[in-house]
Amino acid sequence: MAYTPSSGTSQLIAGPTLRTLSSAEDNMGGFIAPENQSKPQKQAPFPVKLKNSGPLLDNSGRIATDLRISLTDKCNLRCIYCMPAEGLQWLPKDNLLSAEEIIRLADVAISELGVEEIRFTGGEPLVRADLVDIIAGIHALHPEVPLAMTTNGIGLEKRAQALVDAGMTRINVSLDTICPETFAKLTRRDKLASVLRGVEGAAAAGLSPVKINAVLMPGVNDTQAPELLDWALQGGYQLRFIEQMPLDADNNWTREGTITAAQIRALLSERFVLGATSIERGDSPAQLWEVYPLGTELDADGFPVDGRESLGQVGIIASVTEPFCGACTRTRLTADGKIRSCLFSQTETDLMELIRSGASDEELALRWREGMWFKPRAHGKNSDSFTIEEFAKASRSMSAIGG
Repeated sequence: MAYTPSSGTSQLIAGPTLRTLSSAEDNMGGFIAPENQSKPQKQAPFPVKLKNSGPLLDNSGRIATDLRISLTDKCNLRCIYCMPAEGLQWLPKDNLLSAEEIIRLADVAISELGVEEIRFTGGEPLVRADLVDIIAGIHALHPEVPLAMTTNGIGLEKRAQALVDAGMTRINVSLDTICPETFAKLTRRDKLASVLRGVEGAAAAGLSPVKINAVLMPGVNDTQAPELLDWALQGGYQLRFIEQMPLDADNNWTREGTITAAQIRALLSERFVLGATSIERGDSPAQLWEVYPLGTELDADGFPVDGRESLGQVGIIASVTEPFCGACTRTRLTADGKIRSCLFSQTETDLMELIRSGASDEELALRWREGMWFKPRAHGKNSDSFTIEEFAKASRSMSAIGG
């Protein structure tokens, strides 16, 4: 297939005293994917029941194998789609998971719950002084598990090699524009040069291909999308556009203010031709497109009729308008030790209190399974049939949850 322009406060559940959620034993409901869901899903055989052993299964049959660990809620930028100009009230240090606790919980996730990959997020993970120790500790226990990080790139060039030596294998850098004035407007900081040095440093350390995450804002950087893609292609980076989600601390998100995947494809098609890719999407949130120069003729399947090589790839993550909840494989651990089964969950499961009370690995794993069992079907709701106008807003901002 080718593209053408015409074509609040969280409620904590499962406290320090362990309990088996027997009420969930009778839940036999299956998960019905949204109509536009075409990806294969990691699901368990039906009927689905809560288990006291095995992987992170939810009551819709999905299995979580991708762990996102937020290392801090702090950030050195103030992006307009994430937090207010004055910042937020940061968590006290004692309320953050320690390096030892993070390493232990990662070990539990892999050894007891079948997690297959880990991504570190924030806030900004690079602001943690013990970041390299955390990565090295997990890698020493599980060298087979890919370790990735999402960062704003500030200071990355100074730490990229140490991160690679510790065991990091992949990196995503958030960068919405290569125009200094636009960057300053979006982030409220004059730090573009530092971010670009970080991207180059990551590539030099062998973290290739470096992925670039970009959010488009109407009237700010939306018309710069082709320029950003051209820069990424020239540098050998893979650009991924992400629809803005209602995760800003200011609660200013609106559907009308969201640049949709369809609009992104149209913007890019002013300068490029987007064609099909032979890479299977699997459970990846990004729909990939091969990028060709304008004038490239594609066949009915979206491949160039003259067999030419593409310039590279671009990804589009359409979390709002083309959701992929039915294929979600993620579980999230916040910087203060809470499990979130979904970005838009209204409940969380506390592991920090449990781990600090002397719980065993088996008890931690059981609590984790219980928390994931109630994962919403789609966007924080237990129904997959709702309109964008009913899109649930998260109980915390993205900086507090972790991306």
